[in-house]
Amino acid sequence: MESAGYRRLLFSASAVIFGVMGQAVGRGWLAKDLTGSNAGLGGVMLAFGGSMLLATPWGGVAADRFPKRTVLVAAVIMLMASSLAVGVAVVADAIHYWMLLVASMVQAVAFALYLPARIAFIAELVEPEQIGPAVVLSQTVQEGMRVIAPALAGVLIGASWFGVGGVFLLAAGTSSLAAVVLVGLPPGAPRSLPTRSPIAEMVDAFRYVRSRPGLGLVALTSIGVIVIGFPYLTFLPTLADERYHVGAGGYGVMAGTAGLGAVSAGVLVPRFRWTLQWPWRTIALAGGALGISLIAVAAAAAFWLALIALFAVGASGLVFQTTTQSQMLALSDIDYHGRMQSMVVLGFSGFGLAALPLGLLADAVTLEVTLASMGVVVLGVTSGFVLKRRQHRRRLIAVEFA
Repeated sequence: MESAGYRRLLFSASAVIFGVMGQAVGRGWLAKDLTGSNAGLGGVMLAFGGSMLLATPWGGVAADRFPKRTVLVAAVIMLMASSLAVGVAVVADAIHYWMLLVASMVQAVAFALYLPARIAFIAELVEPEQIGPAVVLSQTVQEGMRVIAPALAGVLIGASWFGVGGVFLLAAGTSSLAAVVLVGLPPGAPRSLPTRSPIAEMVDAFRYVRSRPGLGLVALTSIGVIVIGFPYLTFLPTLADERYHVGAGGYGVMAGTAGLGAVSAGVLVPRFRWTLQWPWRTIALAGGALGISLIAVAAAAAFWLALIALFAVGASGLVFQTTTQSQMLALSDIDYHGRMQSMVVLGFSGFGLAALPLGLLADAVTLEVTLASMGVVVLGVTSGFVLKRRQHRRRLIAVEFA
């Protein structure tokens, strides 16, 4: 990409995601150590998801009402503060489970501000024809951090001289670096001054989506697949520790393998022009592949088989995310970009909410059955997307020839 602003945004996002993904391994391992249950892991995600659900619509409004640079810097400072607080508590041997819950809530609010503003900012930093490739590159670099950070965090957690507290402090450091880089971006000010209340703008966004059936279909499908499919990340510590007996290092490898699959897909996708030319078909294929891959994770009896399945999960998840995000930018006016991306982020808040009931289900039955059920539901959501898209196309054709 030729845009210097886009490169700066990309570098800062890499630093943020590196820290976030590293401490995600630490937080999962810490929650498992403090509670000893899948429900404990799910509780952390519930705190994250509930807070994000409440904050995300406001994050979208903020991205459309205020300079995007200001929103991004504020969000990164919140991430830095929460990571620093947990890191100090762990080093001081004063960590408690409730602290993880509070930190998860703070990070959820930060993400609710950060994610919509970052994706919406891309549309202002690159030419319109470059939006799709720019989103793919941004997500690919982000997933690249999922390869490096979890694997490194798994190794560092096992090192007595560093440990889980050091992982959180490292995350605070990378967030600080990202904040410094973001200051050099253009303001990203809104094109018009807001004349309505934030609540009115939020309501207007939902009306806008309802008035555009294609846009609404993409938004609902994205939310459904992310809510049901992406909580697999929550249960990787249990798979690593109790099923495959590979410890924190193995957990890092599992998370990193999913990230490697995403990076591989991000590198290959731009080479296949049909993925950009036929985004509707790409969404359907990626959603179906994600569902099948989750079922494969559930069925994997050996660690190496689980890694193959997780590679496929990461690849299909990346293609699904980038295509839905690009399509929502393409189908909406620039004044709505922040609020449209907040609807994508709602899916991540939903997957946090879904993590606790899924964790309880895993404790009541088995984790394998739970993962397989998640895959089946993702396939169902994707099938619904395909049927609705066909109905929408038939209506458009009927109108043209009426």
